[in-house]
Amino acid sequence: MDKRNKRKKGIVAAAFPHTIPVLTGYVFMGMAFGILLASKGYGALWAFAMAVTIYAGSAQFVAVGLMAAGFDPLGAFLVTLMVNARHVFYGVSMLERFKSYGKAKLYMIFALTDETFALHCSAKPPKGMSEERFYLAISVLDHLYWIVGCTVGGLIGGAMSINTLGIDFVMTALFVVIFLDQWKKKQNRTPALIGLGASIVCRLVFGPNWFILACMAALVILFSLFKKPLDREVRE
Repeated sequence: MDKRNKRKKGIVAAAFPHTIPVLTGYVFMGMAFGILLASKGYGALWAFAMAVTIYAGSAQFVAVGLMAAGFDPLGAFLVTLMVNARHVFYGVSMLERFKSYGKAKLYMIFALTDETFALHCSAKPPKGMSEERFYLAISVLDHLYWIVGCTVGGLIGGAMSINTLGIDFVMTALFVVIFLDQWKKKQNRTPALIGLGASIVCRLVFGPNWFILACMAALVILFSLFKKPLDREVRE
């Protein structure tokens, strides 16, 4: 039993440093959500429950407005589908990896947020450590950060009134930090450059409302076409 606990602690200790940028972003963004939710009359328990079961930053912010507007399940479904449609592309790219997760497979799919996906692509487990347990630890840690942030925000929002203008920029900053961390690893910068280039082009061509979906589709096509050269670059 002691050996098992030590092994678990070792896996968490290995995964934690990679999740520090997510910790910073999720706690502050989660607090912003909790405060906003409290301002609409929903307490910390609502914030906790939504963080545990929905676990989607943009969808949860949209849900606040939908809850305030009244009962409209079809509208809520369509809006949530559009907001989180990009996750379809994340899921497709992880199908092979998640096959080996057994009972944890469904949770890994559920917990595949933007930032967790980025860490699954960039973070590498130490030699000799189970990849499945390492990436599971990353997913669980990121989820816990979001739960804590949302719940604390709900408690603060219920106790006082706070202006949250500008706090949503922490998510943009989080992506910049993750990108720079991957860029510092000189090996295989090509995917990062492809992603950056595709984002810029799609933003200019399709505008702010549609560029994410267009960019994800473009990346699926590009990475499918150039899979073999990219794999060779990683091996070299």
